Amino acid sequence: MSNGPLDAGQRPSNGPSVETNAASPSFTREDAAIYVDGLAKTFGGGEDAVTAVDDVSFTVAPGEVVGLLGPNGAGKTTTIKSILGLVLPDAGEVRVHGIDVHANPRAAYEHVDAMLEGARNDYWRLTVRENLRYFAAIRGQNPDAVADRHEEVLDHLDLTDKADTAVRDLSRGMKQKVSLASVLAGDVSVAFLDEPTLGLDVESSLKLRSELRRLAEERGLTLVLSSHDMDVIEDVCDRVVIMNDGRVIVDDTVEDLLAGFETRGYRITARGVDDPTLADLQDHFELSDVQRSGDRVRFEVAANTETFYRLTDAMETHGLDIASVETVQPDLAEVFVEMTSGDSAGGNGGGGR
Repeated sequence: MSNGPLDAGQRPSNGPSVETNAASPSFTREDAAIYVDGLAKTFGGGEDAVTAVDDVSFTVAPGEVVGLLGPNGAGKTTTIKSILGLVLPDAGEVRVHGIDVHANPRAAYEHVDAMLEGARNDYWRLTVRENLRYFAAIRGQNPDAVADRHEEVLDHLDLTDKADTAVRDLSRGMKQKVSLASVLAGDVSVAFLDEPTLGLDVESSLKLRSELRRLAEERGLTLVLSSHDMDVIEDVCDRVVIMNDGRVIVDDTVEDLLAGFETRGYRITARGVDDPTLADLQDHFELSDVQRSGDRVRFEVAANTETFYRLTDAMETHGLDIASVETVQPDLAEVFVEMTSGDSAGGNGGGGR
């Protein structure tokens, strides 16, 4: 959970309710890096028909990092594959930098690269460096001309020592890094990354998050991330688009989405708390994570505003000195679960549609 300080004595307030249908940024189809309007796809027919994507629309600004989220079966994978031209949608319009991907796919996809989870994104018999050179060549680049960029990416992803090792001889996490390097080393302006931190250890995951932010800020790279790791989404993304049952149910900035949810509780530190006083407070309020240090006690309490005031009144009655109060807010994982936990949210337990 994320925490925000609250001065002792300051009255807490609950945030505004979340707007679950906030509009995407108002970029025209020509200005947006990615423009999706009315995308729809149904698989099968008759009683067996499955609507995977139902009238999905959103835009992504140049240089923006957007998380595309949803439970299994929400339609994320079909949406991404429809944008990339791997699935032919039944309806809708997709543009990359103003170029219609279905009318002029070659021109549109010159700007795009992708790493899809579950797909073999590199040639395992080639070395790491050979993979980067190969993918540069098929993009129409001179591999020698972009060699410095390749070395920079290898360095930032800690792959330099493995640059001349065949990919098949690497660990799963290292193979994941090579797939990322093949995408990030390219001279593209839009990249789709599906589960980019899968198989990475904590240190590598943190370094990758930093690298993605750097590329977005310094190179203006537009990124669309799909991940079940909400820490990655919260750290890297400017905005999240949450899908459920084939539709977009949330389109908002990470900051505003988190701020829109009510405070879940408070973390309070107080002085002068003896054992009988603490026991009395525990009898009347839901205290958790109680930690004592001398006469100082810190605890968390799940409370709405009314309960919070009753608690502070009780503490004042006992003559306690409140040293600090912090709000305890939900993190993105909790927000995601709450936003997708309706009757239609339950995934089928398999891969996303």
